[in-house]
Amino acid sequence: MKLVAGIDAGTQSIKVVVYDPLARQVVASASAALELISGDDGSREQEAAWWLDAVRSCFSRIDPALRAQVAALSVSGQQHGFVPVDAQGQVLAPAKLWCDTSTSAECTEIMDAVGGAARCIELAGNPILAGYTASKLPWTRKHRPEVYAQLAKILLPHDYLNFWLTGEYFCEYGDASGTGWLDVRTRTWSKELLHATDPQRDLGQCLPPLVDAGATFPIAPAIADELGLPREALVAAGGGDNMMAAFGTGAVVPGKLSMSLGTSGTLFAYSDTPVVDPAGAWAAFCSSSGGWLPLICTMNCTVATESIARLFGFSTREGDARIAASAPGAAGLTFLPFLNGERTPDLPLGKGVLAGMDMHNLGEANLYRAAMEGATYSLKYGFDAFVAGGMHFDAIVLTGGGANSAAWRQMVADIFNLPVEVPSQGEGAAFGAALQALWALGRAHGDATPVAELVAAHLDTDPALGAQPDATRHAAYAKAYRRFLDHLSAVRPLYAA
Repeated sequence: MKLVAGIDAGTQSIKVVVYDPLARQVVASASAALELISGDDGSREQEAAWWLDAVRSCFSRIDPALRAQVAALSVSGQQHGFVPVDAQGQVLAPAKLWCDTSTSAECTEIMDAVGGAARCIELAGNPILAGYTASKLPWTRKHRPEVYAQLAKILLPHDYLNFWLTGEYFCEYGDASGTGWLDVRTRTWSKELLHATDPQRDLGQCLPPLVDAGATFPIAPAIADELGLPREALVAAGGGDNMMAAFGTGAVVPGKLSMSLGTSGTLFAYSDTPVVDPAGAWAAFCSSSGGWLPLICTMNCTVATESIARLFGFSTREGDARIAASAPGAAGLTFLPFLNGERTPDLPLGKGVLAGMDMHNLGEANLYRAAMEGATYSLKYGFDAFVAGGMHFDAIVLTGGGANSAAWRQMVADIFNLPVEVPSQGEGAAFGAALQALWALGRAHGDATPVAELVAAHLDTDPALGAQPDATRHAAYAKAYRRFLDHLSAVRPLYAA
């Protein structure tokens, strides 16, 4: 056995990659699309069984000879989701996802119970924001009381997949810090926040044990047989999708800024020490490599461009032509792309806003550009908080589906006024999970190679996909960004929680 595999359980699809560490190349990959259950109240849910079916589908399309050589695998999972499980390990209800804003009122209830957002940050390093797992518990108690009564385990999506793979319950620090309950400074569950979430029940008894980032577990024999994997294969601890993308983009050492352009948009950077903002301007998460991962998350990224493309009947693969047919600033159009509510800026009840329309600029090219610019400006808003907090970066490493767009890569370079680099291996989270599996496999066999050294040995960037900032375009975007901020200030009172 000489190969490792990474499973990325995202919102739109499950992806699997198989990596050959000796040849330094991905030797197989497969993906399967996922559906989404959406409600007018902001709910966004999926059936956990869909994830399992998609994983099975992906492995079934990979050469059996390659599957038979997989020595270890790791799961990257969409963060913040809530999978309610009973005492027999059966899922009790659809999983509420990271982009579910129906529980925004419960966020406030939990924080009020401990004395407000500032006290919440004192206790755990983070406020309870829209989409965090903690808020989904009181929502379930109110709206699905029969589920809450049978609840035995609280699992994140990545935890549930690990349970299916191994038959064991466990959670690692990176993904756990996205629940809202983990004190990221001490890496322990906050008893005060758990009590605030439900004072009538000890939720700590429902949480899986926390394990080290390098932990490994044997795969369940029946699952190994079903997927065509060796029974001796190990399952690494894995982590949240952003934590695994940190492996896949090299953000396992200080100074690197990674940006993911997926359904959500994220900015994250590694730190050797906790990086907590007293005002909660960013998420003070743990990494899945033994450190910390200050992170900015927007809830509307490629969803914005996909929505406009769908409106006009073209594919986002054809979107770069629309960007080429328009100019920075979209001829005065400003799009606040808060189609799913928003976390950065913090407007969980926000809605999309299109402003600046006139008789001349209301065409598909300008609208598509305005959507791409709006999604990027939301990330710039978060980046400004990083910079105000004293962080400095020399380049941006880009990943996610949006990174496939040459126009978007150049836009990021121009708006942020920083060079953009793109890893040679796509699918940053899935590839990162494979690297984490490789690191954990080495540890299991006595190899003490530091994670940063291992990642550096297997990661390189593609110069052909890089982008350098242009001063003229940067000035034009800076003007349009100020307009974005002005419109944001104007509409914020309309969507205040």
